[in-house]
Amino acid sequence: MPDDVKNPDDSGTETSFGFARVSETARQGLVNEVFSKVASRYDLMNDLMSGGLHRLWKADLVTALAPPKSDVPFALIDVAGGTGDVASRFLDAAGAGSSATICDISKEMMEEGKRRAKGRERLSFVQGNAESLPFEDRRFDAYTIAFGIRNVTHIDAALAEAYRVLKPGSRFLCLEFSSVEMPLLDRVYDAYSFNAIPALGRLVAGDAESYRYLVESIRRFPSQERFAEMIQDAGFERVRYRNLSGGIAAIHSGWRL
Repeated sequence: MPDDVKNPDDSGTETSFGFARVSETARQGLVNEVFSKVASRYDLMNDLMSGGLHRLWKADLVTALAPPKSDVPFALIDVAGGTGDVASRFLDAAGAGSSATICDISKEMMEEGKRRAKGRERLSFVQGNAESLPFEDRRFDAYTIAFGIRNVTHIDAALAEAYRVLKPGSRFLCLEFSSVEMPLLDRVYDAYSFNAIPALGRLVAGDAESYRYLVESIRRFPSQERFAEMIQDAGFERVRYRNLSGGIAAIHSGWRL
């Protein structure tokens, strides 16, 4: 069982923070500190970790969501999407009836998102925890989360909340760094991740440790198959995943039926 998943048979007092073991109560604060440091350089962070491919992957995510082009109301919740990249892409692709709510626990990330989205209509920001969303049941028509779910303390709780706030017939979509499934590429990517990314983080952002945690958090994240099982366990049906760039990332999807 991944360390990020609470085991009901243990005390639940420790969990993973990258490769380190920390108390559950301390973990969220440590994660928040990481993102407060990288908020203004969030795109740079993802550029370093994906070789710039995250921009294409996010476009794939929005294409998979297939936003409606009509004036009929359609509400998206984008969790851990503080800088507004996915939500803005969604609104650009959607019709006039669509709206997006960004929910992020990091005030700094949302401040960056508000700065970027200044003047954009049909976009709102709400501070909140993915494990306890501040919204009523069955409110949204779609849920997206990109590069965020591996940073929550209890993935199962976040998935349960995703299910709760979605209307019946709505879709869950998650874009996340994943397990490379191509021989040789996995070794090349590991070497780059553990050596080059922290060094580049130090060089361009003066912060190697935050980037080291982010690399380690990818390796602690469940495999594609295991994560798909977790989505099913949360109640979603027709769960699928599609690898991107040999499994460097993957898009998981499921329906609340």
